[in-house]
Amino acid sequence: MTGKPVCDRWFSTQRIQDDLYLITEPHYYWYNRANLWLIKGQTQDLLIDTGLGVASLREYLAALLDKPLLAIASHIHFDHAGGMHEFDRRAIHAAEADALRTGDDHEALCLPEQGWVQDEHFEVLPHAGFTVTQYTLRAAEPTQILQEGDRLDLGNRAFEVLHLPGHSPGCIALYDPQSRELFSGDVIYDGELLDELHCSHIPTYLATYDRLQTLPVETVYPGHYAMFGTQRYHQIIAEYLERRRKPGCPAEIGLWGRAAINRGSTE
Repeated sequence: MTGKPVCDRWFSTQRIQDDLYLITEPHYYWYNRANLWLIKGQTQDLLIDTGLGVASLREYLAALLDKPLLAIASHIHFDHAGGMHEFDRRAIHAAEADALRTGDDHEALCLPEQGWVQDEHFEVLPHAGFTVTQYTLRAAEPTQILQEGDRLDLGNRAFEVLHLPGHSPGCIALYDPQSRELFSGDVIYDGELLDELHCSHIPTYLATYDRLQTLPVETVYPGHYAMFGTQRYHQIIAEYLERRRKPGCPAEIGLWGRAAINRGSTE
């Protein structure tokens, strides 16, 4: 990564509503660039996902943090859980708590041989001396273990924890039944859904989408790409169910996933 400049600011922020901020890492490859959601509450704030962990998200957010903050990993993958170690209060689903506790690079998809963390995915350096060969998921002890049905109370609103595996065993989403808003992580987003990773399971993903079909949703705040509403939500679900339930599709596992990784080295 020699010759690349060091960026002045690694993160960017967009205010979506008075109590909702979208934080991204704009100098990182768009295909893996995660959406990090800061939800401001009356008694506590929630941070859904923490990005790569290559620059200090906690320092960047300091001016916005005026009450207790719970950092939540929607799942263990490096682009979502990389910065969890920075925060005092850390929550993740029980199925992936050990992976966060031990800094499991295999489950986080950041081993070099897995091909997801590449030099060309960084337009600039997040800090001087940064190299992808040294990149790792830093171990962090979860302070809260999340389970299906848990309720996260912010004083003026509350979210339900939905355990929605398929992409990985510990994938969760947060759902506000009053506003019908879904913070979906990598369970559903408007892009190429990855269900052929070593940690993925297509039949489980299908069951998750069967469940999502019955969930009243007005707005989705996804882990990647743009927000979307009810119509697109149901389109994505229907298209996935139709494609993956066609005879023969699960047998194609490996081809599609490898194509996604290979594309990262050519785009």
